[in-house]
Formats: sequence, structure tokens, C-alpha cells
Amino acid sequence: MRALIWHVDSFVCRITEKGRSPVVEPMGERETRVGDALLVLASVEKSDEHAPQTIAQRAATMLAEHARRLKVNTIVLHSFAHLFAELAKPETAIDVLKETETHLSAQGFAVIRSPFGWFNELEIKAKGHPLSRLARTISAED
Repeated sequence: MRALIWHVDSFVCRITEKGRSPVVEPMGERETRVGDALLVLASVEKSDEHAPQTIAQRAATMLAEHARRLKVNTIVLHSFAHLFAELAKPETAIDVLKETETHLSAQGFAVIRSPFGWFNELEIKAKGHPLSRLARTISAED
């Protein structure tokens, strides 16, 4: 999994239309709006398919540590395949994101996961401190 992680003052996601994926999750609300949060733009990759549970656990551990360091309780998991070429199957990507959500929720975080398979409009107001933007690769190997 690859992730761009931003500490944001605010994040708004408005679903605009179905994406190109053959798998589309049901849409709840058309708009998601949060204040102070950790925004995770995540791409599950083909190499993650052999150990999806390990990827989810490692992603949750890393995100929880970073959120605690920043004293942030809300984490937004947003599927973001646009920057990376070797994508996992949509079903695997959804499973990894759901499992990551479950691990984070079990640790007491308020987790919002945007639905997979939709185009959307994003509004991001990011903080500007040294730990406000990170890029991470999570793999099953040590």
C-alpha cells in the first residue's frame, strides 16, 4: 500500500459520479465533511494481494502512531489510485481499507472511509507544520 498522509484543518469530499472501477460500493451521504483529521489517500497495490491482512494491520499501526503523535482522533481513509500504476484488484483494495478501518476503530479512533469506485470533488485545507504531510509505503515484508 502506498499512502499520502495529510494533517488537515478540514476535508470535504463530494461524490460526483461513478468511477471506472467494475466494483462500486454503495454511497451513503453524497458529502463527507470533517474538521481536524488525518487524511489518508491510499492506494492498495498488486503486491499487497498476497498478504492483505498484514498490510491492513501494518497500515493501521503506522497511522495510529502518527495520529497519536499529532493528537488527532479522526482518520479519513480515502481510496486514491491515481498516483500509482500497479493497482490491486478492487475487491482486495476494499478489503484492505475495511480491515485498516476496523483496526483503527478498535484502537479508539473515529474512522471515516469514503466509498470505493466513485469520482469526487475534494476540498483540502492542510496544516503547514513539519509532520503535516507524509508519504509512506507499507509492505508485508519487514
